[in-house]
Amino acid sequence: MEVVFALAVGVLSASGVWLVLRPRTFQVLMGFVLLSQATNLFVFGMGRLARHRAPILDGRTPAADLSLYADPVPQALVLTAIVIGFATTALFLVVLLALRGLTGTDHVDGRESDA
Repeated sequence: MEVVFALAVGVLSASGVWLVLRPRTFQVLMGFVLLSQATNLFVFGMGRLARHRAPILDGRTPAADLSLYADPVPQALVLTAIVIGFATTALFLVVLLALRGLTGTDHVDGRESDA
């Protein structure tokens, strides 16, 4: 399971960096989205993913054995990051559309390219 998470984080990070270095602003936006998802997976994976662990304390098991419970902090951080990332992406997309309307292009240096 850890290998799959490591590969997913690596592929998302590499793809995101490659897209951020592209000249068109929409590709840069998609690169930032991929980088944020890679970061979310990384933080979520740091929570020691395990199956069959209770997410909350219940009265049947002793509260002293905390190894039986899932860590809620990475889950809360990732959920917050998803919401903030969605809002930031929507704002950046609106700014991108306004920029394209004013300049007529979404190319970084203002010139149209064949690619």
